[in-house]
Order: sequence, then structure tokens, then C-alpha cells
Amino acid sequence: MPSTLPLFLDCDPGIDDAIALANLCCQNDVDVVGIAASGGNVATAQVVENTRGWLSLAGRSDIPVHAGHDLPLARHTPQTAPDEGLEYADLTHGETGRGYARLPTPSDPVSSVSAAQAWVDAAHAHPGQLLGVVIGPATNLALALDIDPELPRLFKRLFIMGGAFNYRGNTHPTTEWNVTFDPESTSKVLSAFGTAHTNGQLRHLPVIAPIEATEAVEMTPDRLTLIRNGAKAADQQWQAMVAELSEALRFYFEFHESDGLGYIAHIHDPFVLACALAWARQNSIESTETEPEEPNTDAQETVALTPARGAAGELPWATTQWAPVNVELTGTLTRGETVADWLGRWGRPVNAEIIRTIDATAFLDHLSTTLMKGPPA
Repeated sequence: MPSTLPLFLDCDPGIDDAIALANLCCQNDVDVVGIAASGGNVATAQVVENTRGWLSLAGRSDIPVHAGHDLPLARHTPQTAPDEGLEYADLTHGETGRGYARLPTPSDPVSSVSAAQAWVDAAHAHPGQLLGVVIGPATNLALALDIDPELPRLFKRLFIMGGAFNYRGNTHPTTEWNVTFDPESTSKVLSAFGTAHTNGQLRHLPVIAPIEATEAVEMTPDRLTLIRNGAKAADQQWQAMVAELSEALRFYFEFHESDGLGYIAHIHDPFVLACALAWARQNSIESTETEPEEPNTDAQETVALTPARGAAGELPWATTQWAPVNVELTGTLTRGETVADWLGRWGRPVNAEIIRTIDATAFLDHLSTTLMKGPPA
């Protein structure tokens, strides 16, 4: 099958990011035009090496990896010491961000193009077609908007893993990790994409997958054993990939158990990537146009495609709800909290489709089958 879905992934591996990368390597109709890697779960330099290591192990060193900025937006000032007070999720993912996994040292160089510029280049190379997936902090995409403020109109759709709406957090009491690490970037991205939609320049609003939904996606030791046994029919290289994923997940299991959640692992990121790909395939099939989708310039058509606030929708393996969304940036207890105006108190237009529930069993069955089969021959 020819590559028909141009995709740009922004990640911060991270153990569940690694599973998302593995899933991506198994797709036969996706043109991965680039991967941005920057700090979040661990520092940027380590994230870059992790991304390259997982791709090398999977036999996909051909995918360009772009190093992201070392710091979140609020720390882009000369007065700020580079790493002073900056927290990473090493307790969750291990000091290297790969748990107990051991990865090869990549031989191919990191791209000389920055992650922010790579976002811009990818969107301009695939106007109206690019599928953007952010499963780490949104720093790089926010910086890309500085380079090209008109960037959102070039996207087919943006999917974001992040946030917690009216839910306990996994970082601070009400906040989720990706947004907490760089709240300003998420706020900036949502504002820019929402404005582009209101102005009739963007056909599909961003999708947000928050932790109250993605925590339903639980990897268990039994399912992992099933995947490992099933992968024995794959080639040796993919067997090695699955073996190291298992070592990474072993650390993740131990962390979740120490956090009082049981010997399981919440794998947020693989769901968001798979949902984005399934939606893009479905959207392509349902389209009757013979020409590639171009950036939309018809404001009335775009607004008509957006359900009203509070309307229910659905995405692959998920139900959704539409709402205006923003990020708290100044609260002493709630900085980084994502807030949805469910009741219309702000009087603002809808700017996101929020995933509310996930059919976790159906998705995990799909993921298991994919990882057992491995990459296309």
C-alpha cells in the first residue's frame, strides 16, 4: 500500500511514547515526514537519543529526528538558568526515560533542522494534508507558530495528548504532565488553532485526549506476554524491539504499583497516535474529492462543520464532547490545569474536541495485533 498519510510526530520518550513509536513503525500507509524530540519526561538530549535508539532498534533510522528546544516557553529568557528548578518524570520513566530497556547507539546524525522549523517545513510540504500528533509538551509547535503564525491553516488535523478536565492530576493535584511541563505552549497552540478555525482557515479543530480518558488504556503483564509470544513469528529485529519494550514496561509496571495503582501501566500515547491515524484513514475514505484537501478558506463552511458547545461526537475507539478550552497560567495551586467551559460561561467559540471515554479493550486488542505482526515486510 502506498504512503498516503503524511504525519509529523512530536514526542518525549518516555515509555508510553516508545510504544507509540513502535506502533508507528508497523504502519504501511503512513509517511512519517519527521519526528520532533524534546524535553518532558526526561531532558531534551536524552529524549533525542531515546527516540533515535527506538527507531534504530525498529530498523527505521531513515525517519528524520529533530531536536527540540531545551526549555519550556516560560523559561526562554536570558535571566533564567537553564535547568534551575526544572522537573522531569524520571521517577515514572527511569533516569534515562527508557525504564530497564537497553537501546543501540544510533549511528545516523540528528537532523540539523530544529524541531520548530521542521513543523513549519512539514506543513508547507503537505498543505491541507498534514496530520500532527503531539504526545509530549507542545513547546516545539508553539515555537513553530512564531516562525509562521499562519501555520494552523495548513494542517489536516492536530491531535494532542494532554490535560485533565475536572479530574485529579498525575503531576499536581489537578494537572497532567505534558501540559504542566509547558502550560504556555499548550495555551498558545489552542489559541492559534482555534482562531484559525473561527477565521475559516482550518476545517478540523484539534482533538485533546486528557488523562481521565487515556488512563482507561491499561497494559497488563498478561497482555504483554501475549504480545511477546505473538511476536515470535516476526523477524528477529522486531522480536528484539518487543523484548526491549517489555523491559521498559517492566519499569512502568513497578512505578504504577508504587503509586498505588496496581501492577499495570497507563499507556496514554499509543492511543492518541492510533486514534489520529484511524481518523485520518476514515476521513480519507469518506471524502469524495479526487484532489488533495487544500487549506480551507470558507469561513461559513468551516463553522458549519463544528458542533456546538456540549455536543457529543465520536472518534475511533472514543466518544467526545466539544467545548471552549484554555489553560490556567497563573494559579498558585492550579497552574497548568486545563479548563473546559462546559456551560458556555465564557461566551467563546468551541476550539477543541475533547475525548471523554475510550473503548480501551477494543483499542488494546488492535494495538496487540499490530505489535505482534510487526512492520510490513
